[in-house]
Amino acid sequence: MAVPDVGTGLALVGAGIAIGVAGLGAGIAQGQIGAAAVGATAEDPKMFVRSMIFTVLPETIVILGFVVAFFLYGLA
Repeated sequence: MAVPDVGTGLALVGAGIAIGVAGLGAGIAQGQIGAAAVGATAEDPKMFVRSMIFTVLPETIVILGFVVAFFLYGLA
């Protein structure tokens, strides 16, 4: 059984950090945006679509983190 080198291990750790930090940041942002969106929609129901768009925007950061992790996993 071949022993993987240090570079492979660091690439995999980097991939995990990329997904973890991106997910954590997006979760915090979505929590705050979601609370504001509920308040805005309660005051004006026409704000629902705009609120949903703002709620979905932090997910693009998670997708970017996934792409970076995928590339780092490809290096390993």
